Amino acid sequence: MGAFAEAAAELQTLDIKVLAGSVDPHDKTTEVASQLNFPVAWGMTRAMGEQMGSWWDDRRQFIQPSEFLLDANGKVLASSYSAGPIGRFEPGEVIRLVKYFEARRAQAAQK
Repeated sequence: MGAFAEAAAELQTLDIKVLAGSVDPHDKTTEVASQLNFPVAWGMTRAMGEQMGSWWDDRRQFIQPSEFLLDANGKVLASSYSAGPIGRFEPGEVIRLVKYFEARRAQAAQK
């Protein structure tokens, strides 16, 4: 999450907003979120994870990483579901993907 905080200026230039969620309680989430420049929801439940199609880790009682790139209307443009630390979105990849979608939209508008 820190990488997204570090890329805040470029993300803002492209009007990309970041939101995170955690299963942790309010006090622990607030401690982590204080180091970030975007909102972090706390107290996410198994039911919330199931609504997103995420994997719930029964042994450790948390939602495995589930990431989404949404357009302005809430349509999912890209998603990533992980069962561990690999396969997560990186800010540079998100920026390139958003620029790609914008270029495609501009090309379609010219036709």
